[in-house]
Amino acid sequence: MSETAASAASGAEGSARKSAPQAPSGERRGLFARIALFVRQVVAELKKVVRPTRQDLITYTSVVLVFVAVVMAFVTVVDLGIGKVTFWVFGG
Repeated sequence: MSETAASAASGAEGSARKSAPQAPSGERRGLFARIALFVRQVVAELKKVVRPTRQDLITYTSVVLVFVAVVMAFVTVVDLGIGKVTFWVFGG
């Protein structure tokens, strides 16, 4: 590879590195600065949260309760069925 091609390739790599946001080399944030940054990021994310309306909350709760009741009924039927089969196989 010629010298100009090598310098052009290294120049392209260098410009790609410069465009990426990085902390200045050798600089490391202190403990309290990192904690403050974390808290700021948490608050920023919490501001993005959309709270459900009362009607949405009632709907979600109803769906969960119905689903739990259906699963309970299914488990009860399976349990009684296995109990009857066990009683029939082993006698009692």
